[in-house]
Amino acid sequence: MHTTQLSGTRIREKRIELGLRQAALAAAVGISPSYLNLIEHNRRRIGGKLMSALASELGVDAATLSEGADSHLLDQLRAAADLIGDKAEVTRAEELATRFPGWSELITLQARRLAVLEGRVQALSDRMAHDPFLATALHDVISAVTAIRSTAAILVGQEQIDADWQRRFHENIHTDSLRLGKSSEALIAYLEAPDDASQSPETPMGQVDAYLAQNSYHLPALENDDADLPEVVARSGLTGAAAVLLAGVCKQYADDARALPMAPFAQACLQLGYDPARLSAKFGVDFATVLRRLPSLPPGMGHPPMGLAVCDASGALLYLKPVPGFAMPVTGGACSLWPLFSALSRPSQPLRSMAVLPGPVALPLLCYAIAVPITQHQFDMPPVLRSYMLVLPGPSEDAAQPVPVGVSCRICPRADCTSRREPAIIGLSTL
Repeated sequence: MHTTQLSGTRIREKRIELGLRQAALAAAVGISPSYLNLIEHNRRRIGGKLMSALASELGVDAATLSEGADSHLLDQLRAAADLIGDKAEVTRAEELATRFPGWSELITLQARRLAVLEGRVQALSDRMAHDPFLATALHDVISAVTAIRSTAAILVGQEQIDADWQRRFHENIHTDSLRLGKSSEALIAYLEAPDDASQSPETPMGQVDAYLAQNSYHLPALENDDADLPEVVARSGLTGAAAVLLAGVCKQYADDARALPMAPFAQACLQLGYDPARLSAKFGVDFATVLRRLPSLPPGMGHPPMGLAVCDASGALLYLKPVPGFAMPVTGGACSLWPLFSALSRPSQPLRSMAVLPGPVALPLLCYAIAVPITQHQFDMPPVLRSYMLVLPGPSEDAAQPVPVGVSCRICPRADCTSRREPAIIGLSTL
């Protein structure tokens, strides 16, 4: 039910809250109790004069009755509903926010915290699986332990060892013990959580990702032609390298907003079913611009969740907007079967395919991708490519059979994958 159709429900809730009888309120505004009953059950529209009279008797602003709950709260409730798919009564979000604003705030707060925790788990998973420093530190610890154990085994053996060799073995144990202690301390310090658990990830790109996630990847301040980019970056609170990276993201966002103004673009998305090719033709912009613009649609306005991944020609991820059911490691080593990487071998050619991650309940993902040059063509110089991939959860009726993809070879359970680079650290099973 549209929000403007719930004015009657809000009138009824406010009347009951004030302890007014229906007949008393109807008499005060000059209508019959039966007509007020129809209004309160959303069966009659309310004119501006009557709405003002009712608002005056109820002691509230007319806009509160006509517009209802805060639109931002409604957006957050609808975004939270995406966590459980079709099970949530999204059409009654307005009613929930109006009748129980406190509980609604709690739901949205928990949804935001859950998103932050999921992001931290993903970051830690990537870190454990792909971090070169962690692998080196663990190797140093194991090497030192092995050396100490070997030397100690010699010393406790049955064979008699002269005093000079015993001294040398003791020195070796002492040296290896010091090395083990330093390696262990470095490893613990590296893995130890920061004092402020709520702070942004320590990498500059992690801080930018956290800022964008807090704003649902939609930046209203950049939707206008006169957007002040430095002011937006300054208000983000980011500094140093993170601020530089955010400035680049904001510039691209502002350029795309000028090319595809939000109001007509959002309307066209609903009409054309979010088809990037048709949107590109309608607005006369390139395919990559549409892929970047679609994930910035305001959340909770009826638009489906959309993810975006951007990489350079080396396959290194430059930007990642996650979406339920879609995951890629941000530190490298991603599955090479994603269309994001396939597009690099076919520059300027739009790709569309279905992909499915391992798991018995994994949903197909509709992927659109394209790789485009970001520099001017020069003789005897290869173009600098950047690849974009838009991801929409859910199957597509006219798409081909899903392509089995993974997150990373090290944690992918597909045993028969011909693109595997290394053995998985988990048990393999054919899915």
